[in-house]
Amino acid sequence: MREPEQQEPAYVLHRRAWRETSLLVDVFTLNRGRMTLIARGANSAKSPLKAQLQPFQPLLLDWTGRGDLKTLTQVDVRPGPELRRTQALYSGLYLNELLQKILPPADPHPTLFAAYIDAIARLSEGGAIEPVLRRFERTFASALGYDFAWDQTTDTRAPVEPGNTYCYDPEQGIVCQPCPTVRLQGLPGETLLAIEAGDLEAPDARRVAKKVMRVLMDYLLQGKPLNSRALFMHLRGENHES
Repeated sequence: MREPEQQEPAYVLHRRAWRETSLLVDVFTLNRGRMTLIARGANSAKSPLKAQLQPFQPLLLDWTGRGDLKTLTQVDVRPGPELRRTQALYSGLYLNELLQKILPPADPHPTLFAAYIDAIARLSEGGAIEPVLRRFERTFASALGYDFAWDQTTDTRAPVEPGNTYCYDPEQGIVCQPCPTVRLQGLPGETLLAIEAGDLEAPDARRVAKKVMRVLMDYLLQGKPLNSRALFMHLRGENHES
């Protein structure tokens, strides 16, 4: 019988009611990857677990059990950043949905776990949101084996050059020539080079990076919807009206 897990660093990705008084909690852990835990009694009025099992809160978890579904036995809450701005909160929910809906269970990614911690911290600081999301998306894609070089074409193995335009294929990366799986065309070479260099300050670089990563995330989601996108659309509508 496997020994109980103790003091595992983790974050809550999503939770939902289970039976009468319990919760099923999807968590992202350092050493076990994504997993689901039963928090018995956590949905009752007297349980402190409901307040402790919050998204973006650094936790140390203990659990026990055999098989895929373990039972949570202890939660230690650690100090962490707070996502006070609405846009930062929705962005954090977006990261959580990517992890919950795309990352295979029981597949640990310590580098991705560190990138998640960094992204949440940066979202809490009040700076620009888009560079934070794009960098996390790239680390996420790399963890799943879908990283690519923005400055190199995969079909011709030629370097990207300023003045030329290129295509994006989620199965190949940046390519010179359109093919049946190409989703984007007309990507400026100079913009791709800026993105590869880590420069996401220029509006063109942010726009192209967002379009490319949107296509890649949609490809990985395989039709699964993201609630966070609906929240962003509602927020943009409110801002436009005001």
